[in-house]
Amino acid sequence: MMKTRLFRHLFLCTCFMLLQGLLMAQNRTVTGKVTDDKGSPIPGASVQIKGTKTGTTTDPDGNFKVSVGPSANTLIISFIGQTAQEVSIANKTHVDVKLVAENTTLTDVVVVGYGTTRKKDITGAISQVKAADFNRGITSAPDQLIQGKVSGLMVLNNSGAPGASTTVRIRGVSSVRSGNQPLYVIDGVPLDGRVSRPAINVSGLGQTPDANPLNFINSSDIASMDVLKDASATAIYGSRGANGVIIITTKKGTPGPTRLDVGYSVGASNIMKQLDVLDADEYRAALKTYNLSGGDYGSSSNGMKSILRTGITHNINVAMSGGNETSRYRASFGVQDQEGIVKKSGLKKYTATLNGQNKFLDSKKLGIDYNIMAAQTTEQLAPITNDAGFTGSLISMALQWNPTMPIRNTDGSFYLLGEGSPVNPAAMSEAYDDKVNISYVLASISPYYKFNDNWEYRALYSINHQVGKRETQVASFINIPGVMKQGQAYYGNAELTTQLLTNTLSFNKQITSAFNLNAVVGHEYQKFDYSGMGLGATGFPTYAVKYTDILQAPTQANTNISSFRNPSSELQSFFGRATFNLYDKYILTGTLRADGSSKFGSNNKYGYFPSFAAKWNITGEDFLKGNKTINNLALRVGYGATGNQEFPAGAAQEQYGLGASGSAALTNVANPNLKWESSKQFNAGVDFSLVDNRIYGSVDYFYKNTSNLLFSFPAIQPAPASTYWINLPGNVINNGVEVSLKGDIVRKKNLIWTLGVNGTFLHNELKNYDGPPVLTGAISGQGVSGATSQRLANGYPLNTFYLRKFEGFDDKGQAVYADNGNTLYYLTNPNPKMLLGINTEVVFKKWVLAASGHGAFGHEVYNNTANTVLPIGNLGSRNIARSILGNKEALSNPITVSSRYLEKGNFFKLDNVTLTYNIGNVGRVLKNAAVYATGQNLFVITKYSGFDPEVNTDKNVNGVTSFGIEYGPYPTARTVMLGILFSL
Repeated sequence: MMKTRLFRHLFLCTCFMLLQGLLMAQNRTVTGKVTDDKGSPIPGASVQIKGTKTGTTTDPDGNFKVSVGPSANTLIISFIGQTAQEVSIANKTHVDVKLVAENTTLTDVVVVGYGTTRKKDITGAISQVKAADFNRGITSAPDQLIQGKVSGLMVLNNSGAPGASTTVRIRGVSSVRSGNQPLYVIDGVPLDGRVSRPAINVSGLGQTPDANPLNFINSSDIASMDVLKDASATAIYGSRGANGVIIITTKKGTPGPTRLDVGYSVGASNIMKQLDVLDADEYRAALKTYNLSGGDYGSSSNGMKSILRTGITHNINVAMSGGNETSRYRASFGVQDQEGIVKKSGLKKYTATLNGQNKFLDSKKLGIDYNIMAAQTTEQLAPITNDAGFTGSLISMALQWNPTMPIRNTDGSFYLLGEGSPVNPAAMSEAYDDKVNISYVLASISPYYKFNDNWEYRALYSINHQVGKRETQVASFINIPGVMKQGQAYYGNAELTTQLLTNTLSFNKQITSAFNLNAVVGHEYQKFDYSGMGLGATGFPTYAVKYTDILQAPTQANTNISSFRNPSSELQSFFGRATFNLYDKYILTGTLRADGSSKFGSNNKYGYFPSFAAKWNITGEDFLKGNKTINNLALRVGYGATGNQEFPAGAAQEQYGLGASGSAALTNVANPNLKWESSKQFNAGVDFSLVDNRIYGSVDYFYKNTSNLLFSFPAIQPAPASTYWINLPGNVINNGVEVSLKGDIVRKKNLIWTLGVNGTFLHNELKNYDGPPVLTGAISGQGVSGATSQRLANGYPLNTFYLRKFEGFDDKGQAVYADNGNTLYYLTNPNPKMLLGINTEVVFKKWVLAASGHGAFGHEVYNNTANTVLPIGNLGSRNIARSILGNKEALSNPITVSSRYLEKGNFFKLDNVTLTYNIGNVGRVLKNAAVYATGQNLFVITKYSGFDPEVNTDKNVNGVTSFGIEYGPYPTARTVMLGILFSL
């Protein structure tokens, strides 16, 4: 029996071995070489057997070897920046493949909202930036990746704090009260635009700036960003498209073997520019000059140095991708640990993504796409605020610190003054603890079915959920009134949820050999919910324990509790778009969207947003065919309407606020006639490509008219104290010209030099306005309580400075103002008249040198820091600006808001310089290896005396936006970074 079993097993094993040998004998080896159109080998190109997951990559010399089965007839060869090819290997054992560079000026696919199109078929003003062209360096949010890359786009860093918000404007500023930020769309999901970070206002310090709502996105996961600028491009987004749209497309898996991409970088950051204040010796000399007997404390210190450090940043990114023709996937994980240059500040970010594209059935007509993005951010915030009063926030404290005072006593303890006296900046940093944790999940699933080659139905459901928690405390030893000997703490949380359901039906057919029709219709529903609570207290028995762990310790009288829940906001939309293409020369696009929003009055629930655009591809005409100079020439023209509904939910409804002991009060008066803010825009442009596509670009003219401006006023007496939302009479006009030009200055086998320049010329004006005066641009600090610097006025740009006109000093050292200071004048404005971006890249063999810079010109900035933080009157107790010594100003000259503190804001900043060495493949393990060094914010050319002319401290008044004011901001950092990239 045992012998029989043994014989049977030996027989089966022999059969299996023979079968395997037969199968192996049927396999064959195919070799080959992959080169570019100039004959240079392409290392790291993907070589995949069509219909399988099997494949390989080319070695440093472009060679490959792959074992294929008997049924394999085709290889798919692909590489980034080259057009993929399918190569027949039937009856072949060797193939040579020449890949052709993609014609990015014509054939690239651009996302246009609920669909894609070729660049040559675009009828609107759309710019695309791919990952290879993104800015390098430390970026906490995607908007920083395209700064200076797109004409008509301004990306301004509001402060230098890690994770801080940015001001993003597409073709100027249009709204006086509602949002001016563009709509962000990630893989088809429109974002809310808010972030669930609880806000606080610490006694004596003020409110910290907002966080960037895009912080949850890992920049390494982004494949491209498309900027939709004119109404014909953005009308498909209706009520949210008035300020432009930025579409973010994340990286997806590609067919082929599993690939592991790894990136690591480390950077060191220091302050880019120090303000010129007096050192100890200069201060003592100034005391003598002004005959002051006090103010010299006999020491020597530097307030700014006491709170600054070298910030170290680590970035780790790992991504795994692969799949075949029916199932692709990509998973990634990232860690960013960024220390701020101000002590006890920084951002830690953990991100993870998983996306996939799957096809089912033998026909492959059924498919499901899914995308999950999760993130956790931890911000450590320094006490640097937008609106600190006389006490100042941390930067103001450091600048003002008397340099003859010590930072610490001889025993190492902090040198502290009495309550209400100047605050030791190092002690303030030690006393203040503020941490915010925010968890993000953005998930979507999109099933679709292709009925045939022409019809496709697609659904998309997504949820964007954020939960934020904030714990803040100020220790009782710090000498701030209301905090000293008391201590102060705050705990808050906030929750933000957005749900989206989209259904689309698309049609694309070549009706005849000359006529193509591409159309889409759809329905969309989106719901927004936002709520939160806060608990604050003063009067803690000890600071040996975290105050937020003993919030029950203070008395009930010293404890306050608050909570809120915004009215749910719902948006329902119907939309459609059709593109008619005749002979690939004459293209017409029509779009219509109808939006219904619960935010608006009962008489104006729906708004309608149409657009039309046409394009003439002139190079398709007989008279330009075969032209060796003009490779592409096209004219575009478009007109459309978009809307803006970015204002508080429930603004059209009657609202009541509940207080202590059951009290209630009217907080908002109903307005059933409140309607959409509407922008109508005309655009005309020309696209061109010349001299074998070596020079290409576009020129656009636009005219944008925004009306029915959304605004809130205090309710007119005798109504209870409350607000009332209306549509202001008037029009905001933005018009200008955009120019984008890029070309290969040198194009040789081993040397390519590319230079790109984009410029925008802008004009902004408020017209037909006859409403009440609206002031904004609050000025903060000592001696200026309630002062403002900007006013909305007919015939002037938005945020025009409205100030006393400074004319110098009299013989007594007192300031002289026009009309004795009794009249305020409309002066210049903070809106740049010109934006500039310059980008260049030099490729020499395996070396790549890339640089980018941007600038803004024709505007002014109000230096609130010089006005109220470093005035001459500080001398004897606080520090002063070095520039005011010897200007004949008397110590008794009062602090006054005036044109004296308006400065030219013109600047050009070298944002990034990156030197990369592409190592290529290393042995059989590492592929596409590269090392690089990056310098960020290397220099700024400007005459502005503050930290950075690229600044925008939020100085709104009652929600009316301000612009172009600097007040003790978190300084900008200069960074040097080293990194490595490779694949496995």
